[in-house]
Amino acid sequence: MTFTIRAARPQDVPSIVQMIRELAEYEKMLSHAKATAEDLTNALFGPRPLAEALVAEVDGAVAGFALFFMTFSTFVGKPGIYLEDIFVCPDQRGQGIGKAFFREIAKIAIERRCGRMQWSVLDWNEPALTFYKSLGASPLTDWTMHRLGEADLAKLAQ
Repeated sequence: MTFTIRAARPQDVPSIVQMIRELAEYEKMLSHAKATAEDLTNALFGPRPLAEALVAEVDGAVAGFALFFMTFSTFVGKPGIYLEDIFVCPDQRGQGIGKAFFREIAKIAIERRCGRMQWSVLDWNEPALTFYKSLGASPLTDWTMHRLGEADLAKLAQ
């Protein structure tokens, strides 16, 4: 089986939204997956894009996606890439698509002179942890991620 990795196009958004739902279901967070096709279209292809996405295509159909955005490290003094989500359809796994996504994003990071690439993974997701380790990634055990959700942001902003 052959596949291609390419930049997402507006017509890929419905497929990406569906895969986000599948990812959220796997992560037991389906109730949190509220992004609409309109939200993603605006974020990826609006007048000021906030993120970028790659898709894997097999026989003309989207078989996976990787969504990322630029960050900046004050310590390194360089930009970075944050991989928000990566997903390969279950029936397409084991073909090298995930590794190809990482390879393409690494190339983008190098072209943009990034100092690093980061992402998060649930601590119980052993298949993902094993895969990331095989790529040479190391967990950051000395950092704890924090988050303010919409309600908390509104409360704090008052």
